[in-house]
Amino acid sequence: MIFALFGHGRFGSAFADLLQSAGHTVRIHDPHAEVPAALACPTPAAALAGAEWVVLAMPVPRMEAALRELRPLLDARHTVIDVGSVKEHPCALLDEYLGDAIPHAGTHPLFGPLSLARGEPLRVVLCASARHPQAAERTRALFESLNCTVIAQDAAAHDRAMAKTHALAFFIARALVEMGVGDDLSMAPPSFLGLANMLAAVRGDAGHLFAAIQRENPYAEAARAELLEHLDAVHRRLLASDDALAIPPPAS
Repeated sequence: MIFALFGHGRFGSAFADLLQSAGHTVRIHDPHAEVPAALACPTPAAALAGAEWVVLAMPVPRMEAALRELRPLLDARHTVIDVGSVKEHPCALLDEYLGDAIPHAGTHPLFGPLSLARGEPLRVVLCASARHPQAAERTRALFESLNCTVIAQDAAAHDRAMAKTHALAFFIARALVEMGVGDDLSMAPPSFLGLANMLAAVRGDAGHLFAAIQRENPYAEAARAELLEHLDAVHRRLLASDDALAIPPPAS
């Protein structure tokens, strides 16, 4: 199959490699990045020529402008997916600009260059458009052919879950990196080494991923505020020599 990939950042580059390793043809248009000459297309139309799949892999804030530019070039032969780490706003944009005419689905691959390099199991969240159930099934089949486990979820539930996981993890890791924590792991205990992958992800981030998962997720601000409240409460209990500091059991 032929894929037109718009965006060649860290994830776009890794996803292009994954598609090519599965035997697919990839064409890339990204005026903001250096693209390998063998894959680069000078115009969106050149990237779309003969393509069955259109992958929006640009930073989330650029997605609306990209859809506005691409819409006149798309037709029902294309299936459009985005790979953003937030889903409510991107899925709404797909519905708004592509409507009933162009098949589309929202996706969030829960992997990146680091996890691909480590050979970790691959998971993808699929947020189907009610207008295009068949496009969602094609998208599921595509990712399953890439050895991904596909998790079906609606966009709002996805973003609420990501606010309490992805966004908080990056928020904590960003603070630790700015403190210089983890620069030297020679004496780090095993309990801390579990954070090493999270710190590496933040260090390798170009900046727009952190901004997107914090600012584009409508639930992230409240999650950060709740975390800060709990950290402050634990801190005050420690100062007060509160002995009731046992970790509560998980909610049933």
